[in-house]
Amino acid sequence: MGRMKPDRPASQARRGGERPRGGVTRAAVITGLALVAVVAVLGFSLDVDRYAAPRFGAGVPASGPFALLFLLAAAGTILPIGRRLKLGRRELLTVYLIVLAGAPVVSTKIMSTMLARCTIQRYLAATSMPPWQDSFIPLLPHWFGPTEWSAVEGFYHGADSVPWSLWWTPLAMWCSFLVALSVCSVCLILLLQRQWITHERLTFPLAQIPLEMVAESQAKNGRRAARITPAALFWLGLAVSLGLTVFETLRRYYPAVPAVPLGPVTVMPWQPVGPLSGLGEIDVVLWPWLIAIAYLIPRDLSFSCWFFWFVRIGLTVIAVAAGATPQRPQSWWTPDFPAPVYQGAGALLAIGVMAAWSARRHLRHAIRVAFSRRPGRADAQEPLPYRWTVLGLLLSFGWLVCFCWLAGARVGFGIILILLILVYYMTWSRLRAETGMGFLPYPFYPHELMVVPLGRAILRPRDTVVLLSAHWAYVPSTGSGSNSLDVVPGNALESMKIADAAGIQRRPLLLAMAAAFLLSVLIGVYVTLAGIYRQGYYALPSAPHTLRQLHGFSWFVDEYITNPSGVEMPGAIAVGAGMLVTFFLGAMRLRFWWWPFHPIGYLTASTWVMYMYYMPFMVGWLAKTLVVRYGGLRLYRRSVPLAIGFIAGDLLNEILWGAVTLITGQPFRTGRTW
Repeated sequence: MGRMKPDRPASQARRGGERPRGGVTRAAVITGLALVAVVAVLGFSLDVDRYAAPRFGAGVPASGPFALLFLLAAAGTILPIGRRLKLGRRELLTVYLIVLAGAPVVSTKIMSTMLARCTIQRYLAATSMPPWQDSFIPLLPHWFGPTEWSAVEGFYHGADSVPWSLWWTPLAMWCSFLVALSVCSVCLILLLQRQWITHERLTFPLAQIPLEMVAESQAKNGRRAARITPAALFWLGLAVSLGLTVFETLRRYYPAVPAVPLGPVTVMPWQPVGPLSGLGEIDVVLWPWLIAIAYLIPRDLSFSCWFFWFVRIGLTVIAVAAGATPQRPQSWWTPDFPAPVYQGAGALLAIGVMAAWSARRHLRHAIRVAFSRRPGRADAQEPLPYRWTVLGLLLSFGWLVCFCWLAGARVGFGIILILLILVYYMTWSRLRAETGMGFLPYPFYPHELMVVPLGRAILRPRDTVVLLSAHWAYVPSTGSGSNSLDVVPGNALESMKIADAAGIQRRPLLLAMAAAFLLSVLIGVYVTLAGIYRQGYYALPSAPHTLRQLHGFSWFVDEYITNPSGVEMPGAIAVGAGMLVTFFLGAMRLRFWWWPFHPIGYLTASTWVMYMYYMPFMVGWLAKTLVVRYGGLRLYRRSVPLAIGFIAGDLLNEILWGAVTLITGQPFRTGRTW
């Protein structure tokens, strides 16, 4: 089994005699688009309707596309279907990337939450917030959602059919916003992907999963067929991980089943009084997939993740000892010292600035090529010519700002909001490419970052309407960012890396991925609306996890419109401190090769989920340190398939219980948190 080869510039590849790129065949594209439709239906059924496999449509990596990749590779190994479809390794990876582009749309935090966000205002006004009828509802544009009560009530409580005539205009506007934001963020990623893939050679840990898992065999008739890798360590890791997670899931529903507790297992409960309350609840988590990711990423990063979490705990203990209200470190949301989430916001901005600064020469080159009269072959190897990429970025950005203006917001507000969303998307895509940790939630959201240094009073009421209604576009799900819209540019960047490493033609691949995304939007609108109106949003098992945010709408309206506040100076200072610390860590890391602290580790410690994730990162770091110390890089490279097998086994467990849910109709949740 060959490991993922480092990238080479296109000119060197041609001189070196690299095999010609291919993979985007008619069979692969048709198969991929057909499977997109399947994933859209299954995604709603499992993710939204039953909430059994909560990351079927999106994830890091996505369990739905991975399931299809594994099954098709297994079919190519065992059955003649792979030979009939003429799917070699590159063709099968093309199918996977096409499905990956369309899969995220029909998920809990994208399509269904978008539709709920454009109806919840009128529903709350008619039920629990009658004063809104005269104060808040007149601020809403008529095209935000259906205005007739029967359509709104049917959405939340069920109806015989979808009132499509009342939905056409809201669907056209909001779907255009969804598509434009996806196009804008993907175009930004396309401008940066060459810098990150070829020049900086980021590790892309998650891209190794499909690349390592799918091999190619020579058939008797001379054709190449895709198959699952025969590497023994991969199968060993898969068997161990699958066995552990299957029995762990069984034990969740049948306590008598013996299983190794993978966590979270509470070692010490939270002490609500005294400085020890700053320790929080001490849990032990040993999820195979997370240990494997910590094993694949650089050691200084995995070390920094758990080290800075201990620093956060220490600062919390000091704050409580100094007189602060006792609370858990993962629940410290206030701007008072140590203000971890505010520091995280500064760290995120600083990492985005550093990423853009390191790419400044490449961006200058790309823009110069885009606006030159004859770009020639300067961007011939890019997924999309730079001219079209810049044009797509500008047009989509312009429509997003125009959307905000049509909704009544100021143009300047629209520009700032969209820029902040793009900065978040770019930074999180970079983190996923460098570390594989795009599944971490944001420490701080764009709307909070907008009002902390300026105050809520700077927002006009219609600005707030847009800010709250577009909430779904920039706030990931509770506990994870892996099924929200920011996964779209992350998937696109991952796809470009896989295509580059596997020798897949990237321009036709990008067109096929765009078609898959649009197809998923069309199917997703129909499937989601029909499914919700059939039983009502309140009856969905996934609803409680989003209704908390929807019913929190009244708090936002009260805080942002009725009682706006001024500048939050302690929070602004904490954000600035987070930026300074991150710049310092980045500068030290570039200047001294022995510097052990990674700025991304400082950022991850500001996310609340690290109270569970610190232990897997410690185990993965320790395992990699011992392997490299006593076996060298050769042993580490040989052990990489074992880590890939751990991730694959955990994903297969997710797939298995999703299939059980479909067969039995009863939701089974694995307990895996992405």
